Parts: sequence; C-alpha cells; structure tokens
Amino acid sequence: MEKAELEELKGKVPCAAVLERAGFALDLKESTRKAMKFRRDAAIIIVIHNGRGWFDPLSDGKGDVFRLVEHLKGVPFIEAMNEVAGLVGIVSTTPVWDRQSRDREPDLSIPERWQARRKPWRGSATWRYLTEARRLAEPFLPAAIAAGALREGPHGSMWAAHRDADGIVTGWEERGPDWRGFATGGAKVLFRLGLPDALRLCVTEAAIDAMSLAAIEHLRPDTLYLSTGGGWSPATDAAIRALVDRPGIQLVAATDNNKQGDVYAARLHALAGEVGCSAERLRPLADDWNGDLKGMEEAGGMGGTGGVPHARRPRQG
Repeated sequence: MEKAELEELKGKVPCAAVLERAGFALDLKESTRKAMKFRRDAAIIIVIHNGRGWFDPLSDGKGDVFRLVEHLKGVPFIEAMNEVAGLVGIVSTTPVWDRQSRDREPDLSIPERWQARRKPWRGSATWRYLTEARRLAEPFLPAAIAAGALREGPHGSMWAAHRDADGIVTGWEERGPDWRGFATGGAKVLFRLGLPDALRLCVTEAAIDAMSLAAIEHLRPDTLYLSTGGGWSPATDAAIRALVDRPGIQLVAATDNNKQGDVYAARLHALAGEVGCSAERLRPLADDWNGDLKGMEEAGGMGGTGGVPHARRPRQG
C-alpha cells in the first residue's frame, strides 16, 4: 500500500473505534476533548490529536491507529493495517464533546495564566470546595496556599500546580464540583507539596490525594507529597528519578487502592529497584486518600499524631 493510501486509511478510522472493538470504554469524568481517557480493567489509553493519536500513560507506547493495534494485539504492521482496514465505516460511540469553550487556545503562557489567577482565600469558592466537598481542614489549606500550590479556578474549581525541577509551573490539575481536567496546553510533571529536600517521597495519582494524605499525616516535615496527575510522561519519570537520586531516599507508592493504583505502585517499585533506594506501598482503605480523609472526618475528626493505620508492603528483593 502506498504512503498516500496509508494516510487516507488512517484518516478513516479513529483510535476510539479500535479501542471500543478491543473492549475499552471512555472514562468521561477524567477526559477532555483533547485527551480522552479509555479504560479496560487496569489498562489505560489516552486518545489525542482529534482521535488520530494515542499514548499509554503506563508505558512508552504511543503513535497512530496502526501502532495502537500493534500495541494492543502484539501483531506486526501488516496485520495491524488489515485490522484497521476492516474498521473502515465503523462509527465510534464516543460522544461528541460539548465543552467547546475550553478548546480556545489561550493567549498567555502557562506560567502567565497561573500568575493571573488569585490564590484561594477564606470563604472563596475554591476554599469552600476544598473544605466542604473535599473535607480538607481549614488549618491545612494556608500551608498549601503559602507554598504556591493552589489557585482559584473558574466556577468554584481548584487549580493545583505541576512544576519542573526549577520550580516553573508547567500546568495544573483542575478539579471542581462539575469538572475534572488538566491545563490546556500544559504538561504533567509533578505536583509537589512539602520540603524539596525531604527524604520521604509519597507519590499519589492526584493532587487532591496528595493533599489529603498530607492532611492525614499532619504534613510530615520529612515528606514531600507528590502527584503524577494520573499520567506517567517522560517528564514525570525524569522528575521522579531526579528526586530519588540522593542517599537515604524512601520512595512511597501511595497510589489508589485499585488495579490502576497497583500498576502505578509496581512501576514505582521497579524504578526504586533500578536506582537502589528503599520503597514501600502505602494503600488507602477507601479507593483513594480523599476517601480516607472523608471517612476519618466522619468518624470523629483528625486527632492523634498523624500516623496512618494502613498496611505497608516493603519492596521485595
């Protein structure tokens, strides 16, 4: 098949059609129009470029629709091409995205857009969202705000900064009563809360969970609380490796209590094995740390010394 014919074939079959045929389903709550997240058990594929591209946040897999078939089925290119050809005319059930206003390209840079937003203040919409809906205690919020980790998002949402090793804002996680996403045009690196030279690194999948665990542990001074934002980009991998490249590091996989969390934890333990630092699994009792925080609040408050009564599993080997 000529190159022009291959390009024409690629244009006729969206990645979503391949994923749906393979048993994946769209996770609408964690998707944006520019990055649609598909799940099948613990497997995740993010569809980008208007449905023509994809990447696997749990591996290095990425590419076009042909590479997607190769990735999912482990077949050579010729078989992948024939599979794609067989999907011509198949209509994906993925809904048409209706958040059109979010797709307008911003005029300001990522750091400029961050600086243009106000910090949350007592009684603001973001403050109420975090204290009422997320149950983050008011004494904890000033510390997170003073660290430059939070901004007021639109419609009562929260922006939680991702920063690179130089402290530059590369993007932000967006969470609110009716919205979940990531900064348009931004890059996921790491959300960071705590002292940069801390030797205990707790890695979670969402900034809300990093802050929730920090609140549960009363913001331990020996700990840097981190979030990957649910992804694992090369920049995230490099950032974590830079942090663990010090003597005495303890890498804690504080990921969700589900299959996806176990996949992330295994990847963190493998990284710890590569660099030779200690590692352990810190697992919430609920699905995530915000669920644990809410449960502790409902059970009678946040007293005590900040210990977390959850099972730890040291890295083996």
